[in-house]
Amino acid sequence: MTCMSETIPHESYMQRCLQLALLGTGQVAPNPLVGSVLVHNNRIIGEGYHQQFGAAHAEVHCIESVSEQDKNLIADSTLYVNLEPCSHFGKTPPCVDFIKQHQIQKVVVGCKDFSSKVNGKGIALLREHGVEVLEGVLENESKHLNRRFFYFENRRLPYVILKWAESADGFIGKANQSLKISNIFSDRLVHQWRAEESAIMVGYRTALQDNPQLNVRLAKGKNPVRMVFDRDLSLPSTCHLFDQSQRTIVFNYLIEKSDGVIEFIKILPDNEIEQMLEILGNKQVSSLLVEGGAKCLQKMVNANQWNEARIIKSNEYLYNGIVGPHLQNAEIIKQMHIQTDQITFFNNYTHNL
Repeated sequence: MTCMSETIPHESYMQRCLQLALLGTGQVAPNPLVGSVLVHNNRIIGEGYHQQFGAAHAEVHCIESVSEQDKNLIADSTLYVNLEPCSHFGKTPPCVDFIKQHQIQKVVVGCKDFSSKVNGKGIALLREHGVEVLEGVLENESKHLNRRFFYFENRRLPYVILKWAESADGFIGKANQSLKISNIFSDRLVHQWRAEESAIMVGYRTALQDNPQLNVRLAKGKNPVRMVFDRDLSLPSTCHLFDQSQRTIVFNYLIEKSDGVIEFIKILPDNEIEQMLEILGNKQVSSLLVEGGAKCLQKMVNANQWNEARIIKSNEYLYNGIVGPHLQNAEIIKQMHIQTDQITFFNNYTHNL
């Protein structure tokens, strides 16, 4: 345990790590989001974050950012990082070795990396080398930030987020009619959500009726992999999903082939959801945003294959139409308003980390 006078600055610098880590959102999956700061006598002399999958990790960017006039201070500084430094060779060398190379004597860690390749080994190696390691500073916040990473590492399945918009009386649309329910400001937020996930999926009816692009044109970030259920391959080639603009996966009952950036994957009629998620896990797709339609969303719920749900409720009424999905095992995390829309965030309490 640390005394209160130490806790406040530790938490402040760890909060900065979390802010920096978020800058890698949508770019580093299936790797975790990691930020790092280097502090000498209560002055930050270096900052960095994991910017791109396969590129240098946060600790390397942080230490290399130190100016020439401050490089002599590195060994006497404290390194903060929201996730335990890695101890294995992957696409980059171990961060533990980089820290030891620079003779840093104190490291403060937000939370342990519970993946099989690390799982405390990084902390143990630092301590064996004489480095003082303080664990658990903003631990819950650090775990929450990388909930997708931890879930994927533990289960080899993507972290699933359900999203839909519904009217004030609970309808998400009308048969054979494309309707706009959420307002333009909520739409921009949804596009930001898309940029945060590895993949995005809709069902057949949504693809046919709404003809969505499923990209992030209203926000900054990387387009997710698009996915659709088209069991008998009856969607017309004029759908935006087939415009070759981004990687697209079509789950179906008939064929298995790859056509440029479009991949057709054959699945069996039974346990469709479980098959799909297992396939995505094998493809290193660590998170999935499911945007509709009602049948597709409800199948995810019925199979209990979801982690979060985000429901945008308009203040307008439809009076009839397609009823929105019914969540099970759900608890409200938070609510927010964007002008005329109310957004409620749910957690699946059976899938806690």
